Amino acid sequence: MQAAVYLGKENIQVLEVEPPTLEDGEVLLRVHACSVCGTDLRTYRHGDKKITPPRILGHEFCATVVESRAPDANVSVGDRVVMYIVLVHGSDRYVEMGRENLSGHRTTISYHHDGAFAPYLKVPALAVQRGNLFRVTSEISNEQMSLAEPLGCCMNAHSRLGVGLKDTVAVFGAGPIGMMHACLARLQGAQKVIVLDTNPARLAMARRFDIDAAVQVRPDGSHREEVRALTNGFGADVTIVAVSSAAAQNDALDVAARAGRVNFFAGLPKSNPMASLDVNQIHYKELVISGSYSEKKSDFQASFALLHSGRFPADRFITHTLPLPRIHEAFELMESGAALKVCILP
Repeated sequence: MQAAVYLGKENIQVLEVEPPTLEDGEVLLRVHACSVCGTDLRTYRHGDKKITPPRILGHEFCATVVESRAPDANVSVGDRVVMYIVLVHGSDRYVEMGRENLSGHRTTISYHHDGAFAPYLKVPALAVQRGNLFRVTSEISNEQMSLAEPLGCCMNAHSRLGVGLKDTVAVFGAGPIGMMHACLARLQGAQKVIVLDTNPARLAMARRFDIDAAVQVRPDGSHREEVRALTNGFGADVTIVAVSSAAAQNDALDVAARAGRVNFFAGLPKSNPMASLDVNQIHYKELVISGSYSEKKSDFQASFALLHSGRFPADRFITHTLPLPRIHEAFELMESGAALKVCILP
């Protein structure tokens, strides 16, 4: 079978590889759709020390069970499924707290186990035992259901932000993650949702969603004044940084209202993770700052349920579908801002 194999920095090749074979307790999936994550792009451009090549990438997918050697599995051959991709080996204080995303005992699909940029994917026995496969029971498309994993990561952030009916929310970054945050804020009742980005093409796509304003980030900083004007001078009650930019982090602190909540959802490049922040903004405004990393299983379950409900506008996210041999085009579309979400059909 053909698979997109990570061989090192700026070296992902579509190669012929052996199809996976099962051992006891494992399940084989036929992959229908696997969306390209910003992490895949970052791995391609900058490498990732957690990945030992060769490794098949891809972790946002929808598939069908075609073989099972796990008689006690919660899914059966013929079931369409999505997967919570974190595997927890053993236990520690974070697992006991229900925050397995922070555990030192975790491994993940496409980092430590081969992923879904391939026609077939083998689900490790541990993931099957822990119920990491979720059976899709609605008529939602494979492409749209592949959004369950990234949407769950956004759920993780929102579980601590407490967005509600009284809030104005500003999201920095109009990519797929930023727009997921914007949609979740609206679903939670936010009075006003503002999205900011440097790319006019991204902002044009953002206007297709239920938001109140799409603001272009400008070098002169006038976008900060625009946000203040949109919030009657108070600033945003919640600001979310969904772009890997220290400048955006400072913007988020600046436009945050007093007693506001700020989430740094996107990390900075590991090659340059340090940022100079105006901490007086945090001090004098009494801001609450949080970070977000990956997702808990409960976040994935909530994402899964939301997609099934039909209340989330999943149909507006997948702007391009491509066959596996054209995966490099997906990276180019993402970097240019021409695509919102690209889905690979292995």
